[in-house]
Parts: sequence; structure tokens; C-alpha cells
Amino acid sequence: MKMSRLTSVSATLAALIALTGLGGATAQAQQAPVNYVALGDSYASGVGAGAYDSGSGSCKRSTRAHAKLWANANSPDSFAFTACSGARTQDVINGQLGPLNAGTTLVSISIGGNDAGFADTMTTCVLQGESACVSRVSQARTYINNTLPARLDAAYDAIRAKAPNARVVVLGYPRMYQLNGSCFLGISERSRAAINAASDDLHTVTSKRAADHGFAYGDVRGTFAGHEICSSSSWLHSLTWPITDSYHPTAAGQSGGYYPVLERLA
Repeated sequence: MKMSRLTSVSATLAALIALTGLGGATAQAQQAPVNYVALGDSYASGVGAGAYDSGSGSCKRSTRAHAKLWANANSPDSFAFTACSGARTQDVINGQLGPLNAGTTLVSISIGGNDAGFADTMTTCVLQGESACVSRVSQARTYINNTLPARLDAAYDAIRAKAPNARVVVLGYPRMYQLNGSCFLGISERSRAAINAASDDLHTVTSKRAADHGFAYGDVRGTFAGHEICSSSSWLHSLTWPITDSYHPTAAGQSGGYYPVLERLA
């Protein structure tokens, strides 16, 4: 009698699952492929984190970059990592979109800093003093607000055209300095504040362009808060060797600053 009741209950549950379609939906969800492509510049490739893939050459793709960490943790069906140190928006369009197609389900990208002259700005600030630094940052901010939006639009349009079904996650940049922090040497506090203001401009412009394209945007300023240069626990290199690592996230910055934001939005 008990076995008969158990059989009856099992049959009823099976019928309910069939009627609601839950069984099929669950199976489909489990079988849905995840095809991930990581695009962008040095903050995406992982410059500063070390452990670079020797096959990536000057692109310096790190096994500690947030994209690689996400792929390791989530085991997508396919993963293509085309981010490259020094990349600008046009470089993404011309050289990074090859793996994208209608089957791509996830794309991440950080781009725009090099278009705005990040490297040249930091070089000017370190070598030429406060006045030259503030002036160069002002030029960068003008570019960010007036020219960069159209360049981001072009890159985002190209991504959507190649990957019409993908969820696209745009990741921003951290503020570079903790103001009134522990640095007693280096560039002036006024220069640090100017550089942070440019980072805020990048956030404002990039988040707006991402939203207008229907892309998710990840603001990493919060996760890096308390870990900027001049903090007691910096996740960003200051001037360092090799010189190309300077002003880039450390391995801790990739895992603690970028990865959690990507994981939340992917």
C-alpha cells in the first residue's frame, strides 16, 4: 500500500512538471552554452598582474587577469581572450573582434583610457611637474567629454553587430590615488586630484555610452576604494619596474577590484 502511494505521488509530480514545463526549462538552462570573449586594453589584458601568457607577446595577457579568473571559475564552453596592452577603440574594431559571432553569449571590455592619452598623461605628470600635469589632464578631460563618446559608440556598435545575442559587460577604471594618503613623495596632491577627476569623467562618459547601447556597466571605483595608490594597501602600481606595469592593477587589483564586478554582472 505504501509503495502504491509512493508511485502515485511520483506520477503526480511528473505530471505537474510536464504540465508546467519546469523539467524542460531546467534541462535547457543547464545545456545552454556559454561562449565568452574578453576584449579591451591593458587593464583588461592584465598588465601589472604578472604571469603573462608567452604566446600573447606585447599584448601581455595575464593568467591573473579578471577575464581569465572568470573563465577558470565558470568553465564556459569557449573562451577567447583578445584584449591587448595599448589598445584603443579602433584597435578593438580592427583586431579583436574575430572570435565574436551569433553564438557568443558574453563579452567583457575595458577601453577608452588609451584613446584619452592615459600613458602620455601619466608620463607628463611624473616628469614635468604640477603645472604641466594639470594642463595635460585638462586636455585629456576635454577629449574624454567631447571626442571619446563617438569612439566608444563605434566600438560598441561593432561588438553588437558581430555578437547580436551576447550580454556585454563594460568595465570602467578605478580612481588612481587616495587623496591625503600616505604618499610623501611623487607628484603633487593637486596633480593626483586632477588625475582622479579624469577617471571620474571616464566613468561618466563610459557608463552613459554603455547604457545607451543596452550594455551592463561595472563601476570598479567602489571595489578599489581604499586600495588606490597612496593607500595602506594599494592594488595599483605606482611608478615601478618594469615601467609598463606602472599605474596598472596588481594581481590583487584584478582579483579583488575587477573580478567581483565582472562576476556580478556576467
